[in-house]
Amino acid sequence: MTARAAVFDVDGTLVDTTHLHAVCWWESLRQAGHRVPMTSVHGAIGLGSTDLLAHLLGPDRDKDEDAAIGAGHKALYGTWHERLAPFDGAADVLRRLHDDGWPVVLATSASGPELEALRAALDADEAIDATASADDVDAGKPAPEPVWHALGLVGAEPGDSAFVGDSVWDMRAGRRAGVTPVGVLSGGVCRAELEAAGAAEVYEDTADLLRHLDRSAFGRS
Repeated sequence: MTARAAVFDVDGTLVDTTHLHAVCWWESLRQAGHRVPMTSVHGAIGLGSTDLLAHLLGPDRDKDEDAAIGAGHKALYGTWHERLAPFDGAADVLRRLHDDGWPVVLATSASGPELEALRAALDADEAIDATASADDVDAGKPAPEPVWHALGLVGAEPGDSAFVGDSVWDMRAGRRAGVTPVGVLSGGVCRAELEAAGAAEVYEDTADLLRHLDRSAFGRS
Protein backbone atom coordinates (compact mmCIF):
# COMPACT_ATOMS: atom_id res chain seq x y z
CA MET A 1 0.00 0.00 0.00
CA THR A 2 1.22 3.47 -0.81
CA ALA A 3 2.12 5.38 2.34
CA ARG A 4 -0.61 7.81 3.34
CA ALA A 5 -1.09 10.59 5.87
CA ALA A 6 -3.84 12.67 7.43
CA VAL A 7 -2.56 16.25 7.49
CA PHE A 8 -4.45 18.84 9.54
CA ASP A 9 -4.26 22.59 9.68
CA VAL A 10 -4.70 23.68 13.30
CA ASP A 11 -5.98 27.26 13.64
CA GLY A 12 -9.65 27.39 12.69
CA THR A 13 -9.67 23.69 11.87
CA LEU A 14 -8.91 21.91 15.14
CA VAL A 15 -8.78 24.86 17.54
CA ASP A 16 -11.21 27.81 17.58
CA THR A 17 -8.72 30.60 16.93
CA THR A 18 -9.39 32.16 13.52
CA HIS A 19 -11.35 35.13 14.81
CA LEU A 20 -8.90 35.64 17.69
CA HIS A 21 -6.09 35.89 15.16
CA ALA A 22 -8.15 38.31 13.06
CA VAL A 23 -8.77 40.62 16.02
CA CYS A 24 -5.13 40.50 17.11
CA TRP A 25 -3.81 41.25 13.61
CA TRP A 26 -6.40 44.03 13.21
CA GLU A 27 -5.31 45.63 16.48
CA SER A 28 -1.60 45.30 15.77
CA LEU A 29 -2.12 46.87 12.34
CA ARG A 30 -4.16 49.66 13.93
CA GLN A 31 -1.42 50.36 16.45
CA ALA A 32 1.01 50.67 13.54
CA GLY A 33 -1.25 53.20 11.86
CA HIS A 34 -2.93 50.92 9.32
CA ARG A 35 -6.72 50.92 9.06
CA VAL A 36 -7.61 47.57 7.53
CA PRO A 37 -11.22 46.31 7.51
CA MET A 38 -11.76 43.32 9.76
CA THR A 39 -13.29 41.36 6.87
CA SER A 40 -10.07 41.78 4.91
CA VAL A 41 -8.00 40.64 7.88
CA HIS A 42 -10.21 37.59 8.37
CA GLY A 43 -9.78 36.63 4.72
CA ALA A 44 -6.00 36.67 5.10
CA ILE A 45 -5.89 34.36 8.12
CA GLY A 46 -4.10 31.17 7.19
CA LEU A 47 -1.24 32.93 5.44
CA GLY A 48 2.15 33.21 7.11
CA SER A 49 2.96 36.57 8.69
CA THR A 50 4.97 38.00 5.80
CA ASP A 51 2.47 36.85 3.19
CA LEU A 52 -0.43 38.10 5.31
CA LEU A 53 1.05 41.58 5.55
CA ALA A 54 1.85 41.60 1.84
CA HIS A 55 -1.73 40.54 1.09
CA LEU A 56 -3.22 43.25 3.31
CA LEU A 57 -0.79 46.14 2.82
CA GLY A 58 0.65 45.40 -0.61
CA PRO A 59 4.16 44.77 -1.87
CA ASP A 60 5.09 48.47 -1.63
CA ARG A 61 4.51 48.63 2.13
CA ASP A 62 7.33 49.62 4.49
CA LYS A 63 8.70 46.13 5.11
CA ASP A 64 10.71 47.47 8.04
CA GLU A 65 7.39 47.52 9.93
CA ASP A 66 6.71 43.82 9.39
CA ALA A 67 8.63 42.55 12.41
CA ALA A 68 7.00 45.01 14.81
CA ILE A 69 3.48 44.31 13.51
CA GLY A 70 4.11 40.57 13.73
CA ALA A 71 5.44 40.92 17.26
CA GLY A 72 2.39 42.97 18.19
CA HIS A 73 0.08 40.27 16.92
CA LYS A 74 2.04 37.60 18.78
CA ALA A 75 1.89 39.56 22.05
CA LEU A 76 -1.84 40.23 21.76
CA TYR A 77 -2.61 36.63 20.80
CA GLY A 78 -0.45 35.36 23.64
CA THR A 79 -2.93 36.73 26.16
CA TRP A 80 -5.39 34.07 24.92
CA HIS A 81 -3.10 31.03 25.14
CA GLU A 82 -4.58 29.66 28.34
CA ARG A 83 -8.13 30.06 27.03
CA LEU A 84 -7.82 28.37 23.64
CA ALA A 85 -10.52 25.78 23.01
CA PRO A 86 -10.65 22.90 20.53
CA PHE A 87 -13.67 22.35 18.34
CA ASP A 88 -16.00 19.51 19.23
CA GLY A 89 -14.66 16.29 17.77
CA ALA A 90 -11.19 17.68 17.05
CA ALA A 91 -9.25 15.38 19.37
CA ASP A 92 -11.61 12.49 18.65
CA VAL A 93 -11.09 12.60 14.88
CA LEU A 94 -7.31 12.61 15.34
CA ARG A 95 -7.53 9.61 17.68
CA ARG A 96 -9.88 7.75 15.35
CA LEU A 97 -7.60 8.26 12.35
CA HIS A 98 -4.55 7.26 14.38
CA ASP A 99 -6.33 4.09 15.53
CA ASP A 100 -7.30 3.38 11.91
CA GLY A 101 -3.64 3.41 10.92
CA TRP A 102 -3.34 6.92 9.51
CA PRO A 103 -0.17 8.84 10.41
CA VAL A 104 -1.49 12.19 11.68
CA VAL A 105 0.53 15.34 11.00
CA LEU A 106 -0.27 18.87 12.15
CA ALA A 107 0.65 21.55 9.61
CA THR A 108 0.90 24.95 11.28
CA SER A 109 2.92 28.14 11.24
CA ALA A 110 2.77 28.20 15.05
CA SER A 111 5.90 27.50 17.06
CA GLY A 112 7.21 27.87 20.59
CA PRO A 113 4.65 28.87 23.26
CA GLU A 114 1.89 29.28 20.66
CA LEU A 115 2.30 25.70 19.43
CA GLU A 116 2.47 24.46 23.00
CA ALA A 117 -0.81 26.24 23.76
CA LEU A 118 -2.51 24.72 20.71
CA ARG A 119 -1.36 21.21 21.57
CA ALA A 120 -2.40 21.67 25.19
CA ALA A 121 -5.86 22.76 24.03
CA LEU A 122 -6.15 19.72 21.76
CA ASP A 123 -4.89 17.29 24.44
CA ALA A 124 -4.32 14.57 21.84
CA ASP A 125 -0.55 14.22 21.67
CA GLU A 126 -0.77 10.43 21.65
CA ALA A 127 -2.54 10.60 18.27
CA ILE A 128 -0.14 13.06 16.60
CA ASP A 129 2.80 11.54 14.74
CA ALA A 130 4.52 14.75 13.64
CA THR A 131 4.17 18.51 13.46
CA ALA A 132 5.21 20.51 10.40
CA SER A 133 5.87 24.22 10.64
CA ALA A 134 5.69 26.71 7.80
CA ASP A 135 8.94 28.07 9.24
CA ASP A 136 10.65 24.94 7.87
CA VAL A 137 9.89 25.74 4.21
CA ASP A 138 10.72 28.60 1.87
CA ALA A 139 7.13 29.25 0.78
CA GLY A 140 4.02 29.07 2.94
CA LYS A 141 0.45 28.30 1.93
CA PRO A 142 -1.02 28.52 -0.69
CA ALA A 143 2.25 27.06 -2.02
CA PRO A 144 2.36 23.26 -1.76
CA GLU A 145 5.64 23.13 0.18
CA PRO A 146 4.08 23.06 3.69
CA VAL A 147 1.95 20.04 2.73
CA TRP A 148 4.86 18.26 1.06
CA HIS A 149 6.97 18.89 4.16
CA ALA A 150 4.24 17.41 6.37
CA LEU A 151 4.04 14.31 4.17
CA GLY A 152 7.80 13.93 4.18
CA LEU A 153 7.92 13.79 7.97
CA VAL A 154 6.02 10.48 7.93
CA GLY A 155 7.20 9.16 4.55
CA ALA A 156 3.80 9.58 2.90
CA GLU A 157 2.92 10.17 -0.75
CA PRO A 158 0.34 12.76 -1.87
CA GLY A 159 -1.95 10.47 -3.86
CA ASP A 160 -3.58 8.65 -0.93
CA SER A 161 -3.22 11.47 1.59
CA ALA A 162 -5.64 14.22 2.59
CA PHE A 163 -5.26 17.71 4.03
CA VAL A 164 -7.99 19.16 6.26
CA GLY A 165 -8.20 22.94 6.57
CA ASP A 166 -10.56 25.86 6.96
CA SER A 167 -9.17 28.49 4.58
CA VAL A 168 -8.92 29.01 0.85
CA TRP A 169 -5.14 29.01 1.32
CA ASP A 170 -5.34 25.49 2.78
CA MET A 171 -7.43 24.23 -0.13
CA ARG A 172 -5.14 25.75 -2.75
CA ALA A 173 -2.06 24.33 -1.02
CA GLY A 174 -3.64 20.89 -0.80
CA ARG A 175 -4.71 20.91 -4.45
CA ARG A 176 -1.26 22.02 -5.60
CA ALA A 177 0.41 19.39 -3.42
CA GLY A 178 -1.63 16.60 -5.01
CA VAL A 179 -3.47 15.52 -1.86
CA THR A 180 -7.24 15.50 -1.36
CA PRO A 181 -8.23 18.89 0.10
CA VAL A 182 -10.95 18.55 2.76
CA GLY A 183 -12.58 21.76 3.99
CA VAL A 184 -14.30 22.63 7.24
CA LEU A 185 -16.49 25.69 7.77
CA SER A 186 -15.37 26.32 11.35
CA GLY A 187 -12.97 29.11 10.37
CA GLY A 188 -15.75 31.27 8.95
CA VAL A 189 -15.07 30.75 5.23
CA CYS A 190 -18.14 29.73 3.27
CA ARG A 191 -18.60 26.45 1.43
CA ALA A 192 -18.60 28.07 -2.02
CA GLU A 193 -15.24 29.76 -1.42
CA LEU A 194 -13.64 26.54 -0.17
CA GLU A 195 -14.98 24.58 -3.12
CA ALA A 196 -13.82 27.24 -5.57
CA ALA A 197 -10.35 27.01 -4.01
CA GLY A 198 -10.24 23.26 -4.61
CA ALA A 199 -11.99 21.50 -1.72
CA ALA A 200 -13.07 17.99 -2.71
CA GLU A 201 -15.27 17.68 0.39
CA VAL A 202 -16.60 20.22 2.88
CA TYR A 203 -17.89 19.56 6.42
CA GLU A 204 -19.35 21.84 9.05
CA ASP A 205 -16.53 21.15 11.49
CA THR A 206 -14.41 18.31 12.86
CA ALA A 207 -17.40 16.76 14.63
CA ASP A 208 -19.24 16.61 11.30
CA LEU A 209 -16.17 15.11 9.63
CA LEU A 210 -15.96 12.48 12.37
CA ARG A 211 -19.63 11.55 11.88
CA HIS A 212 -19.06 11.04 8.16
CA LEU A 213 -15.51 9.70 8.32
CA ASP A 214 -16.34 6.35 6.68
CA ARG A 215 -17.73 8.16 3.63
CA SER A 216 -14.97 10.76 3.49
CA ALA A 217 -11.57 10.71 1.80
CA PHE A 218 -10.31 8.94 4.91
CA GLY A 219 -12.87 6.16 4.63
CA ARG A 220 -12.36 5.53 0.93
CA SER A 221 -8.58 5.22 0.97
